[in-house]
Amino acid sequence: MSTLREIAKLANVSIASVSRALNGDTTYKMTEDTRQRIFDAAEKLDYKYRPSSTKKRRNKSDVKIGCILSVTKDKYNDPYFMSILSGVEARLSSKGYELTFLRTGGDLEDEKVLKSTFKNEITGLILMETMKSNTYNYIREKVPYIVGVDTKRNDIDNVAYDHYDVAASAVRHLIEKGHTDIGFIGGSGSDREIKNSMRYRGYLSAMHAAGYDIRPEWVMDCQWDETLCIDLVKDLYALPKQPTAIFVASDLMAMAALSSLYEIGIKVPQQMAVIGLSNIEMSKYSNPPLTTLEVPTKELGYAAVDLLLARIEGDTLLPKKVILPTTLIHRSST
Repeated sequence: MSTLREIAKLANVSIASVSRALNGDTTYKMTEDTRQRIFDAAEKLDYKYRPSSTKKRRNKSDVKIGCILSVTKDKYNDPYFMSILSGVEARLSSKGYELTFLRTGGDLEDEKVLKSTFKNEITGLILMETMKSNTYNYIREKVPYIVGVDTKRNDIDNVAYDHYDVAASAVRHLIEKGHTDIGFIGGSGSDREIKNSMRYRGYLSAMHAAGYDIRPEWVMDCQWDETLCIDLVKDLYALPKQPTAIFVASDLMAMAALSSLYEIGIKVPQQMAVIGLSNIEMSKYSNPPLTTLEVPTKELGYAAVDLLLARIEGDTLLPKKVILPTTLIHRSST
């Protein structure tokens, strides 16, 4: 019996195109010429298939898509992840789908919540957190199609930005402004070691490339906590020597740093320049307005949905990693 691969070769199209044509799938556009070539090839190879009139199609209402958020302290108030989520919801809506459920990584560490969430069939999932291995493996078994947003899971599609490159770009901007003494504020990952962070490594690389020293006391782990970030900046000014600029690996933390500097009477950027990362909406309203590297958050959401729907529609290629570009937004804090 002939195969879809043989039909695809004869018709000079992809296997996915053959499958869609023979199953009457009109989700993706296909010219009549291409469709006819596929039918002709199938007939020539004596391929037996059911016409589209007898093929049961998956209704969009039957497609259940969930999302797992990564959040820091304020559960559903992190503007970075909320912007990604808005991109996810907008793209799903434009394609005729809706989000079935929303959970956080923390929610699913509770076994009862985990099992309750996935007790019914879920078609696809947008995953914004790497998750602990046992939780991730449980979800992986339950959900056939998963796309990550900046996760460390290599067995699924991921959309992301280059943490290392964006950090190096931030430091180079400060160097171009004449700074040689530059500090770093960021957060540690799941291993609780800030020096394994790609944003820290990008900072380190740019400083070494410029020939500048890094003082360990100027590398601060705020654990993505605004209150701790404020205290660390105050502690910095208890040291005998301070940097003249800081790269802060999150706009929220950068705004906390600005608040701390204002409280202790340090002028920005005259006495301390500050650059953030992400360009959340409120960063342009900080005092002074925050220089930052813009991460295209909504586009991360759009791209994640596009990858997920492609998988649901039959894409069987190896896992993809899509890296979106970042842009320097120069404001008054540097």
